Amino acid sequence: MDFPLSLLQWLLASAVILVGAILQGAIGYGVALLGAPLLYLIHPLLVPAPMIIIGMSLPLLILLREWRAVQPADVAWALPGSIAGTALAALVLGVVDQDLLGGLLGALVLLAVALSLVRRVPDPGPAILLPAAGLSGFMATITSIGGPPLALAFQNVSGPRLRGTLSAIFVPAGILSLSTLAWLDRFGPVEVLLGLSLLPAILLGFWISGRVAHRLDRRWLRPTVLAFSALAGAAAMVQALPV
Repeated sequence: MDFPLSLLQWLLASAVILVGAILQGAIGYGVALLGAPLLYLIHPLLVPAPMIIIGMSLPLLILLREWRAVQPADVAWALPGSIAGTALAALVLGVVDQDLLGGLLGALVLLAVALSLVRRVPDPGPAILLPAAGLSGFMATITSIGGPPLALAFQNVSGPRLRGTLSAIFVPAGILSLSTLAWLDRFGPVEVLLGLSLLPAILLGFWISGRVAHRLDRRWLRPTVLAFSALAGAAAMVQALPV
């Protein structure tokens, strides 16, 4: 099995993941929101399955550490929504032409940026968690970016509950998304190899973030990340336009 990326493409992808991981350590997100559209521009095979593999690594580690703070009721309400959203994504991926996926990815990136700008929502309950998890599952399966809808739903809860419960949702939701992509023949050995090849970059990035995050000014960093993500999403849409 040949590695589908050139050395330059792999180095660029690793650099994107490294920067995204450092940003996530500073402002709470960045790996998927910034990484997915840029990785798609580097090589379309990098999204969504390899990016989902990368994005699941941190929630898994957090879940091992924060499992005592997990709220089972929140997970119980969110997972059916994730299943429904993933099923809808499977239907969309089954009928949408491959050439149109870049445009869809770009549009969903812009939606994720918009959700990240919303400030006030009610406390999480069934009426919030079901649709938020549904949108998260849909977006994650198509773009690997499933965090913003659920992060928005949990923005008013304590840190441990936020980290633990979101991780308890993201890990099984990610497995469900990968299983769905495998069923659609969009996840196989090549995607596994690509995802694993980028894991050192994300681990190094999170290690660095623990040492530099306190020095980064979040007041300008957050809007800068959102702006770059929006531009990358728009670029993916432009790239998908027929010539």
